[in-house]
Amino acid sequence: MIVQVRWMRTFSIVLSLLFLPVVHKLFSQEYKYEIGAATGISSYMGDANRTRFFLHPKIAGGALFRYNINLQWAIKANILGGSISANTAYSGNRFPAEQKETFQRSFADIGSQIEFHFFRYSSEYGYLGARPYTPYLFIGIGATVATGEKPFYGVNMPIGIGFKYKLKNRINIGTEISTRKLFRDNFDVTKQTQGWSLDAPFGIESSLLKNQDWYSFAVIYFTWDFGLREDPCR
Repeated sequence: MIVQVRWMRTFSIVLSLLFLPVVHKLFSQEYKYEIGAATGISSYMGDANRTRFFLHPKIAGGALFRYNINLQWAIKANILGGSISANTAYSGNRFPAEQKETFQRSFADIGSQIEFHFFRYSSEYGYLGARPYTPYLFIGIGATVATGEKPFYGVNMPIGIGFKYKLKNRINIGTEISTRKLFRDNFDVTKQTQGWSLDAPFGIESSLLKNQDWYSFAVIYFTWDFGLREDPCR
């Protein structure tokens, strides 16, 4: 009986040692993709708001998808929606003939960015210097569509910073602050008009080198990892 118990114990230890690498691999795999949702605020800067960042913030949100090229680089795609509003009384500008204007509009943002992680990002591979958190920078290209009596369609260039943390092996939480540079100057013009407007409030037409309209996001997001990577990133 004692011999049988010892044999069973030895067999259990050997079996555990054999399967330990398999179990570890199942629960510590690196994944190529992330998908998730974001929520936060959006705001406008332009002729009707020259200097005050996140003045009159509105609710924003959307979805994002990320492809992790390796532990330090990623490509992200997003679909975000938000709204903006402004009042020239708080613009810091004095317009001709003391003209005044207020506006509000909703918009959608579709784009992609490339991200650079300051640290190698992973909850595994400590021997590679990986950490379960990292700040990061990103830049990209996108498109903006906005509602209104005079709708807006334009290209934007997103630039921003972020921070993300791996809550568990497949769950990430992060936050981003970004701004979108527009290449047109009528994002703040929501109505059809033949007279004065914020498109060219001082009578100077905009160009690629001169335009005033930007909008920004500050969001928090959650993502879920999927798509096993066979070879760990280096």
